[in-house]
Amino acid sequence: MSGNLKKADLVISPQAVHGRMRAHRSAPAQPDGAFNRLLSREIQRQTGLKFSAHAEKRLESRNIHLSEEQRFRLSQAVDEAARKGVRDSLILLNRLAFIVNVKNRTVITAMDQVQMQEKGIFTNIDGAMILPDEA
Repeated sequence: MSGNLKKADLVISPQAVHGRMRAHRSAPAQPDGAFNRLLSREIQRQTGLKFSAHAEKRLESRNIHLSEEQRFRLSQAVDEAARKGVRDSLILLNRLAFIVNVKNRTVITAMDQVQMQEKGIFTNIDGAMILPDEA
């Protein structure tokens, strides 16, 4: 599925986001993270990559904000891990670490360099991918 996905497919216009938010205007006001959640759902829809509730909390509490490019690269890494038969993978991307359940295309947790140095051990994985930093 994602093999045919191109970076341009991940572009989300402000009009599309505004239109979706306008459609939900009758709902009660949403907290400050409403835009980020909406953006995350749209990217998830397009890449098929999900973030568990735990991963979402870790991203927020650790102040990790993924760009569309990073999410795209993460999705591509999951595709590659699936082709190699990996079930649970550690993916290192731009000094960030993600534990991903490949079959379900779900990010289980995320951490930055500080947490990686504090924890120092990753368990229950059967594959690891180290992606080069973005240019």
